Amino acid sequence: MSVSGIARASRAHPGFVAALIHRLSGLALAAFLPMHFLVLGLALEAESFTGLIDWTNQPWVKISEALLVSTLSVHFAGGLRLLAVEFFGLTRAQSLWIALALAFGLGVGVLFLMKAF
Repeated sequence: MSVSGIARASRAHPGFVAALIHRLSGLALAAFLPMHFLVLGLALEAESFTGLIDWTNQPWVKISEALLVSTLSVHFAGGLRLLAVEFFGLTRAQSLWIALALAFGLGVGVLFLMKAF
């Protein structure tokens, strides 16, 4: 098997997909946090805070919040999966851990979205 064939096979492995999702969700959270702190800092005065609360009642903001919670949940669950695989050597059950981590993250996001509306 050639090197490119091995690379393609390893990218199809569920562990690679889970690691990629974990890294991408981490990057998304890292990009979000500075903006979040900026908005919170700007809303320290009463009239700015009232405007921020009114702005957050828009449907697209609530959907964005649900995506944020889903991203945080997927990243958290992916981190737990990574710890379990590395510390306990659960290689036979790795696909199950990956599926459970993703289902957990998406489930938390859906629950949050249901509560938001």
